Amino acid sequence: MPSEPLILGFDTSAAHCAAALLRGDRILAERLELMNRGQAERLMVLLEEVLAKGGVSWQDLTAIGVGVGPGNFTGIRIGVSAARGLALGLEIPAVGVTGFDARKAAGELAAIPAPREQVYAALPGQAPRLMPAPEATQAARDAGLIFAPEASPPGLAAAIARYAALHFETVTEAPAPLYLRAADAAPSRDVPPTLIDG
Repeated sequence: MPSEPLILGFDTSAAHCAAALLRGDRILAERLELMNRGQAERLMVLLEEVLAKGGVSWQDLTAIGVGVGPGNFTGIRIGVSAARGLALGLEIPAVGVTGFDARKAAGELAAIPAPREQVYAALPGQAPRLMPAPEATQAARDAGLIFAPEASPPGLAAAIARYAALHFETVTEAPAPLYLRAADAAPSRDVPPTLIDG
């Protein structure tokens, strides 16, 4: 009988670094560290710590799961880039997991906090979208669902690993960031500099 798949799931889409190691249906190690900055510097060290706690090495992994958003633009890119690089180097699949899929639980609206008193919400039967929190609260109430958006919920990385465990054998594309709205930054309107051949 083949050994159970070993999945490393992680997320940096909000003010946190989260990672979990899943073998079969058991979480071997899990960490969630809240941080406003420094995810790029902390992520690989955190992943090494989770692997060490689980008593395994990079070469033991079957697949990777990564949170692809929505969330913080830079944080999402950190996680997705790390997952793509690791998958390429280890020659294993990487599964992109949306925040909605990672957060779905029986009776709860899949919602993620957003800036300016808004949330990214996946209402039943609708595509995810950005909406004011009071509107999402009412929509959840109308649908008989609980509304409890949280940027860094406990168990997020474990949920990502579990989702990846169900889908790694059929994944065909590398993870890509999920953005539901354009970035806040706009390109410069200044005239570009003149380039002189040297």
